[in-house]
Amino acid sequence: MADHQSAVIPEGIVQQDFSWPFWFTLPLYPYGQRRTIRKEVIKDTIWTFDQIQGIFYVVVPIRMTVVKLDQGGLLVYAAVAPTPECIRLVQELVIEHGDVKYLILPTISGLEHKVFVGPFARYFPTAEVFIAPHQWSFPLNLPLSWLGLPAKRTHVLPADSSNTPFADQFDYAMLGPIELGPGRFAEVVFLHKRSQTLLVTDSVISVSADPPAIVQLDSYPLLFHAKDKASDTIADTEANRRKGWQRISLFALYFRPRVLEVKGWGEVWRDAIQAPNRSQKAYFGLFPFKWQSDWQHSFDILRGEGRLFVAPILQTLIL
Repeated sequence: MADHQSAVIPEGIVQQDFSWPFWFTLPLYPYGQRRTIRKEVIKDTIWTFDQIQGIFYVVVPIRMTVVKLDQGGLLVYAAVAPTPECIRLVQELVIEHGDVKYLILPTISGLEHKVFVGPFARYFPTAEVFIAPHQWSFPLNLPLSWLGLPAKRTHVLPADSSNTPFADQFDYAMLGPIELGPGRFAEVVFLHKRSQTLLVTDSVISVSADPPAIVQLDSYPLLFHAKDKASDTIADTEANRRKGWQRISLFALYFRPRVLEVKGWGEVWRDAIQAPNRSQKAYFGLFPFKWQSDWQHSFDILRGEGRLFVAPILQTLIL
């Protein structure tokens, strides 16, 4: 893979702006360096903040949504890592629209949002934190205060949304809790009444044909999964980025797609010898995947021309 595939840092931005020092609490790629993209969805009303995370370069976007309150101030739904860049982008909204008043943790089991709530809340000491009921953590079911949530200003979302201080602007519904064996799954979906916008975390998704902008900031994972074999040298092209993203999507939503074979370790080691890059970043040339020729068709079926759907993993576990 080409050397120029790493993300280019804009002029005036330094590496420390992407720093997430508590990455070890959930050691997922890109570990201690996380970029953030803010996008205005509805003018002066709703913004999304995207970062990425994943394992074995199966990277997917993780999203936080910020909504302007009618009386001024902001509601934050599903926090992401509060890097200096992320907080700066939030503070720009604070200056224009008022302080963060409410911080919502809409899931109960997913550490990918829970680990960020406490550190994020510390940047906004007057914000009230509302969490989905029936919280638990794995492997130890720790008190929320041990996970960094501020005890004195953390509240459980009531079953009746009319009993919240933001009831005039938001309604919500709870899915679950649903028993999964070691724990439970639940999610709280918010409705912003004025814009009729649903805020959803994991329950419903849509997959794009092309990699999202946040994923394209670092093309290495895309090109890694665009390979057909360990010895491939992959050019950083739009087509290869798309190929990598579509395979990543199959990985992320199925774990073990039908169109993917995993080679035996003997073959994997032999192939690694032929790899053009055997650095630690390239997993020492190890590439155990072999995609069947019809993998593209499987992706097209999964995507369904961009329709909304429940992730296959969740369909299996909870539906």
